Amino acid sequence: MSDPNDPTQPTRRSDFPVLRTITTRWHDNDHYGHVNNVVYYAYFDTAVNGYLIEASGTDIRGLPAIGIVAETSCRFLRELSFPDTVHAGLALEKLGNSSVVYRIGLFRNEETEPAALGRFVHVYVDAVTRRPVPVPPPVRAALTALREGYVGFGALP
Repeated sequence: MSDPNDPTQPTRRSDFPVLRTITTRWHDNDHYGHVNNVVYYAYFDTAVNGYLIEASGTDIRGLPAIGIVAETSCRFLRELSFPDTVHAGLALEKLGNSSVVYRIGLFRNEETEPAALGRFVHVYVDAVTRRPVPVPPPVRAALTALREGYVGFGALP
């Protein structure tokens, strides 16, 4: 497992090649008036899978291989709360044969320092047998674009 304090990993907003916008919802807040910790993991899942669908141009749910979340972690740094807008930064830590390790930063509104830093590991398995298989080609292409800082045919904003 990588060190969440590793200075070579992205931490600031500008370190992430992709930012995906997520709108907080009223029911994301808990009794204490901030987004409940489990919701951060839903933001991670939404950011990763939204990116894969958009960047690959494929409905990944219909592929013969699916990404199973094998590991996830989150370091909470600042509160998020409704009605904040969350910008989920995505970066690639590692692309293997059948697995992918993402780094995710959650940024509140226009802040440059993260509210949370996460790690999210997908292992690709056959949709029927649940045995590990190589990352599907359309997903690998989207991940290569993420690693290189490109989506589609142009540079990312």
